[in-house]
Amino acid sequence: MKIIKRNGQEMVFDASKIKNAITKANLSVDDVTKRLNEEQIDKIVAKVTEECNAMGRAVGVEEIQDFVEFGIMGEGAYEVAKNYITYRYIRQLARQVNTTDKQIFSLIDCQNEEVKQENSNKNPTVNSVQRDYMAGEVSKDLTKRFLLPENVWKAHEEGLIHFHDADYFAQRMHNCDLVNLEDMLQNGTVISSTLIEKPHSFSTACNIATQIVAQVASSQYGGQSISLAHLAPFVDISRQKIKKDVTQELIEACGHADPEMVDKITEKRVKAEINRGVQTIQYQVITLMTTNGQAPFVTEFLYLGEAKNEREREDLAMIIEETLKQRYEGVKNEKGVAITPAFPKIIYVLEEDNIHPESKYYYLTELAAKCTAKRLVPDYISEKKMKELKEGNCFPVMGCRSALSPWKDENGNYKFYGRFNQGVVTINLVDVALSSGGDMKKFWKILDERLEICYEALMCRHNRLKGTLSDAAPILWQHGAIARLKPGEKIDKLLYGGYSTISLGYAGLYECVKYMTGKSHTDPEATPFALEIMKKMNDACNKWKAKTNIGFSIYGTPLESTTYKFAKCLQKRFGIIPGITDKNYITNSYHVHVTEPINAFDKLKFESQFQALSTGGAISYVEVPNMQDNIEAVLQVIKFIYDNIMYAELNTKSDYCQACGYDGEIMIVEDDDGKLVWECPHCHNRDQTKMNVARRTCGYIGSQFWNQGRTQEIRDRVLHL
Repeated sequence: MKIIKRNGQEMVFDASKIKNAITKANLSVDDVTKRLNEEQIDKIVAKVTEECNAMGRAVGVEEIQDFVEFGIMGEGAYEVAKNYITYRYIRQLARQVNTTDKQIFSLIDCQNEEVKQENSNKNPTVNSVQRDYMAGEVSKDLTKRFLLPENVWKAHEEGLIHFHDADYFAQRMHNCDLVNLEDMLQNGTVISSTLIEKPHSFSTACNIATQIVAQVASSQYGGQSISLAHLAPFVDISRQKIKKDVTQELIEACGHADPEMVDKITEKRVKAEINRGVQTIQYQVITLMTTNGQAPFVTEFLYLGEAKNEREREDLAMIIEETLKQRYEGVKNEKGVAITPAFPKIIYVLEEDNIHPESKYYYLTELAAKCTAKRLVPDYISEKKMKELKEGNCFPVMGCRSALSPWKDENGNYKFYGRFNQGVVTINLVDVALSSGGDMKKFWKILDERLEICYEALMCRHNRLKGTLSDAAPILWQHGAIARLKPGEKIDKLLYGGYSTISLGYAGLYECVKYMTGKSHTDPEATPFALEIMKKMNDACNKWKAKTNIGFSIYGTPLESTTYKFAKCLQKRFGIIPGITDKNYITNSYHVHVTEPINAFDKLKFESQFQALSTGGAISYVEVPNMQDNIEAVLQVIKFIYDNIMYAELNTKSDYCQACGYDGEIMIVEDDDGKLVWECPHCHNRDQTKMNVARRTCGYIGSQFWNQGRTQEIRDRVLHL
């Protein structure tokens, strides 16, 4: 059994330390008659040990101390308990003098287990990642002590809410955005004080796009999305240039240039340039290291419907085809073996021109299905369903799932690119339910109270961004990624009127409904209650929007590491409740619980009604086995997505053991201390540095492993197909 110290370091559980602490408190009591005897001390130690074991995870020091307090008081030794609590309080005050030193030193020494597993796409041993984490610890400390109201931070620490990305809050940074790549490429931009003019070839446009992506990633902390349609016009620019060159070459070599031969050679070279350009994007994004120590969290949007004419549509189809082919091949690791990369994330739009076998571009959907079966991407947006929900529009989400609300400019035209999300605060619905004790009237009252805390926290996010000068991130605010403001101009006008969104996240709808009704939210008798909760949160967002003119929306929180935090907080506050808090994770947003048997089609159909209410973003998934030999089944799921749900994905596995060359599924097992670890079933290698594991955890692929809560959730997933 392991424990987590306050600095995040993982240590082996040592019952003797508990006994020593109780003994010291015991001896500090002057009246011998009010002390514990040896048998009572041993009884308390045994009970605390048993309670820690029952948690099924590494227990925090604070939790152990709570168990000790209850144990001492349970023996009636109130004087001993008082001295123990007093000493604990004095130590707490001493730690508050400087709250960051130990955490920083532990992460530098790679001993902080919680930080090491906080982000599944960051390698915590790399200097740039450590530098980012160090800055994050300082930011969290400033946020806690100066920037947030005490009640908001207290709610965050207790797990009633989660104030996302507190490690970036001290800086005036926002969450994620849709990069206006079209404006930047067509009208020029500036990178590092250097003017970048409109490119004169497709390959140059791709190269500039990757530089823009890197600059944007270093100026905000969330994901960004770019559309490949914005690169498509440059294919024909290259074509015309190549055609001119080919014509000249043939005249010089043969004395004349046959038009048919010119076109044939030209198209061959155009395809070669598309190959190079797409490869540039794939490898540049993977190998670029931004200032926060990871590859840019970028999404590529593959949507034929964005092409402005038939020529551009044909060229976009070639770009999409090459993108899917290269992702299918994967990228080589340091051993030269092709593996599945985490980024770029790819979203493929399903539309009438590619969804039916007789459709012109159905071959692209077949290629997408093959790619999904092998490399977990692309994810799928249904143009039909999105248009039903977004006022006739189809556009990319930002990062893993955050979605904008439709917005029109002064001319009445819809605009999506160049817009962004201000940030997220998530409500823990499970805690609302448990705090109510199952009393329905009390439940709605507590939900209202918690939503007000979320509103206060979200307004802190908004107000932190207010007054930000465009000079803080020129690539975003001055040079076209989001806007073209003047130097020294404030970004405030972009924070109102729904131009940008700000998100109320939610988590644990399944457990919330299960506790209040005794049934899963998939049960027809319980579903109306689940939908009522969703509508309540939407009503709150609408009320806040009307009050402030800010674009509040409800967001199905991904919960990468927060799922573990919330689970631990719930266990601390309410103990182990079978079916509710007996796991080290809670369910993402509205999702069906990962252990609940349900087929892929029923799951997608059921969850589609909740997606419609998650206006600020949501994604559904189905867990599938190896489908590489059953592409027809993948295509059937894709067709069902098109007809029934706006945004969905298929989860499979894509692993490789560097120790023995095994390329099947790496398994999750328990070690001797009860900790979940990854193990190659062929050679039993457990060294994470010698294996490549790719899993989609919360809308995007992770490849640097996960905390114990998320690892347990991955292990518990049942197949839906």
